[in-house]
Amino acid sequence: MSPSKYGGGLQSLRLFGRQQDEKSLLKHEEVDELECPPGKKGLPCRIVCPFNLSKRYVLALLSSMGFLISFGIRCNLGVAIVDMIDNSTDKRTGEIRPAEFDWSPSQIGILDSAFFWGYLITQIPGGLIAAKFPANRCFGVAIGTSAFLNLLIPGACKVSIELVIFVRVLQGLVEGVTYPSCHGMWRWWAPPMERSRLATISFC
Repeated sequence: MSPSKYGGGLQSLRLFGRQQDEKSLLKHEEVDELECPPGKKGLPCRIVCPFNLSKRYVLALLSSMGFLISFGIRCNLGVAIVDMIDNSTDKRTGEIRPAEFDWSPSQIGILDSAFFWGYLITQIPGGLIAAKFPANRCFGVAIGTSAFLNLLIPGACKVSIELVIFVRVLQGLVEGVTYPSCHGMWRWWAPPMERSRLATISFC
């Protein structure tokens, strides 16, 4: 198939492809460098990704997994604390098992809410950070840092509850950047007609 066969249609197709690529942060020159099917050289081609997905959908799935990790980190201490402060009777031996941590209900309430103290603070600054720096990297660094801080919690529990509260506040500060960063990613990567679909995949 020769380009002359397309006439003016080829020119309009190139123009449409250029507009779509600029909306998704992909330059038109980079599209021309991609491997195209035989006989279709010169036409805008799709980026080849695993499972035949475009890069935008791969990004949507990865950000969805990032949010899954984020919510797991947010909720895991609330689940684990039930056993950490349990001093019930052992059913097999009949002995009263002392609680591993002697924390009062008010201390536990502070511990549960500590994450959201930090989370509330960085929502608006998170948007400014995601606008100034690459949003996808901000998102990845936030999830990675929060996961690293999560590894410190078992050791912090053995030191003092104040240290655990401090770590949870830091986790909240870090994770407050995730939602603004995700919106920052779709600002550049999602074409207008796909933006709601991609954001829905991420946030589900």
